[in-house]
Amino acid sequence: MSNRRDERRRSALAMVAPGTAIRDGLERIVRGNTGALIVLGYDDCVRDLCSGGFELNAAFSATRLRELAKMDGAIVLDRAGETILRAAVQLVPDPDLPTQESGTRHRTAERVALQTGFPVITVSKSMRVIAVYADGERFVLDESAALLARAHQALATLERYKRRLDQATGALSALEIEDRVTVRDVAGVAQRLEMVSRMADEIGGYLVELGTDGGLLTLQLSELTAGSGQDREYLIRDYAPQGPFGADMQLSNRLACLTADELLDMATVAGVVRPAVADDLDQPVSPRGYRLLGRIPRLDTRAADLLIAHFGGLQKLLSASAADLAQVDGLHVTQATRVREGLSRLAESTLLDRYP
Repeated sequence: MSNRRDERRRSALAMVAPGTAIRDGLERIVRGNTGALIVLGYDDCVRDLCSGGFELNAAFSATRLRELAKMDGAIVLDRAGETILRAAVQLVPDPDLPTQESGTRHRTAERVALQTGFPVITVSKSMRVIAVYADGERFVLDESAALLARAHQALATLERYKRRLDQATGALSALEIEDRVTVRDVAGVAQRLEMVSRMADEIGGYLVELGTDGGLLTLQLSELTAGSGQDREYLIRDYAPQGPFGADMQLSNRLACLTADELLDMATVAGVVRPAVADDLDQPVSPRGYRLLGRIPRLDTRAADLLIAHFGGLQKLLSASAADLAQVDGLHVTQATRVREGLSRLAESTLLDRYP
């Protein structure tokens, strides 16, 4: 449910991001020193709240929005923000709905958003502030410069998280090859993967609000997070106690539900990844081999599943010859040779990086 709410909130903010026609109209209203109350959606519920005004059914434009805002009353757009349906409307929401606002325009906006489920935008004439009411929350639209400053700060934090994640995953790979992995090692990588994911999601929120002003940040974020989702999937499939099938999404969701304090506690993270041995962080565990097999070029998931089902774990895969690998049903001889060579190269390079 929280994910759906977040999607709706971001969808509403994306409609008023810099570069959109609605944002252009809102900024014209601010510069014109007039206020506005705008509903982004129309259905029977909204119609019942409308009193007076007139119907337009005119194509949306920033200049039309600015001119209509000069009149008293609310403006109603369709959900896509492409048509101005009504203007100069008095909105009469349920007065029993709770609101934290004091001004008439803002109290009405918050109640209409709660009652109808549609986002409602207000432009304050005195404060020159644009606010969006959606899903029971109020979001003030900041200037792009302020958003960019916060986004760049978050991006720098993400870069630090990513470096530490790369160090942790490199150490885990070496321990897997040496068969010396413990619950602590797995929980450490899971913790850093989740931290990277959360920081990337926060930056994604800034990008929604920045609209066309966040183009360069989008490229930087994509570069920093490339492969992170696959790394998480491979880690879970390697160490989930329920096996490689069925547990992936549940475990990933449990990690995402941890609070910030819980995420910093290694024992709590270990309790999510390996509940049966969470009390002993030094308990040895053995990977199935998805992480290392995923680093072999042109080896698809089906071939990895066949190999792991046949050998049962990474150590047996590492000790298997090309002839042994070729005996796996559904695996071609060329694939077997590629896997053998790939695992050998990975083992050698990983250990050299750890023990130069």
